[in-house]
Amino acid sequence: MNRIHFENGPYSLSHEEKDRLLTESLLELTLYHGERCPEYGRMLKALRFDPDIVKSPATIPFLPVSLFKKLRLSSLDASELFKSVTSSGTSGQARSQVVLDGETRTLQQMALTRIGGDFLGSRRLPMLIIDSEATVRKRDHFSARTAGILGFSLFGSRRVFALNEDMTLNREIVKSFLNQYGNERFLIFGFTYMVWQSLFLELAKTGETIDAGNGILFHGGGWKKLQSQAVSREEFRRCLAGSCNLTEIHDYYGMAEQAGSIFVECAYGHLHASDYSEVLFRRARDFSLCDVKEKGIIQVLSILPRSYPGHSLLTEDEGTLLGVDDCPCGRKGAYFSVEGRLANAELRGCSDTYAAGIR
Repeated sequence: MNRIHFENGPYSLSHEEKDRLLTESLLELTLYHGERCPEYGRMLKALRFDPDIVKSPATIPFLPVSLFKKLRLSSLDASELFKSVTSSGTSGQARSQVVLDGETRTLQQMALTRIGGDFLGSRRLPMLIIDSEATVRKRDHFSARTAGILGFSLFGSRRVFALNEDMTLNREIVKSFLNQYGNERFLIFGFTYMVWQSLFLELAKTGETIDAGNGILFHGGGWKKLQSQAVSREEFRRCLAGSCNLTEIHDYYGMAEQAGSIFVECAYGHLHASDYSEVLFRRARDFSLCDVKEKGIIQVLSILPRSYPGHSLLTEDEGTLLGVDDCPCGRKGAYFSVEGRLANAELRGCSDTYAAGIR
């Protein structure tokens, strides 16, 4: 089924080779879900979908990501359901429902392992999580925030939670972690707004600093809330460098509706599509493809979803394709930036949810 082999590096394919392999896998997924998911099958029929016109990932039909807030799309028999993931959403908003089986969950973990390993190396690291342990207690049905923590825990040799259940910073736990592991390489994971609110601002209240200079921070989501507070990406980095001595910081872009296919920021500040996914940019007026460096609506594609038709999604975000195969970091594939949410799009994202008071 998945024609891109996990044995290869996650950014190893040239555009031409990746385009061919993704087209084959995405078409196969489209036909598979059309047969297994009745609602998706009816959508393809309404679109008069013709497999013969599929010549590239751009010709695969896409679903609006908001559709998962209205329909529980599944390509599974009842006996195959493994877990379900609920996306974040502020009070009163509908939340996306994503169903997983064991195969899809395994594919997601394999992809995340390869992508994260490209930045972190093969050795598991001590891991400080800017969240509360209470977030991960429920395992059969969990939030996108829980899924993110559990996913990145694949890279942790020991998992330590930095926050109390009321989301306040547990300074003693943080100090103990740094005393034990601070002299070696370690991983810090958290959602963007929570890193800002519960780590940086808590330290700033007392003027306290910590030395996390050997840490590597992975964070994602929540930029809309920070932008409303006039906190830019540059300011975020500068403040964490000052209060925590953190200089190796990787933002990532991803969503519950297409878990595992995360787009990680390299040292040059560019988000990268791996060999298991693709990113396209479409004009709002007619959904035609944007040119390089032209801002458009982000479409994300992934070869991973087998349990639900989430392999081609039009997001509610805007971004810009910066180039393909020629990022100075050496990783092949498309690299891009995210500009923010579309006008009038709902506030969403794991840490946006916490910012709105949903825990």
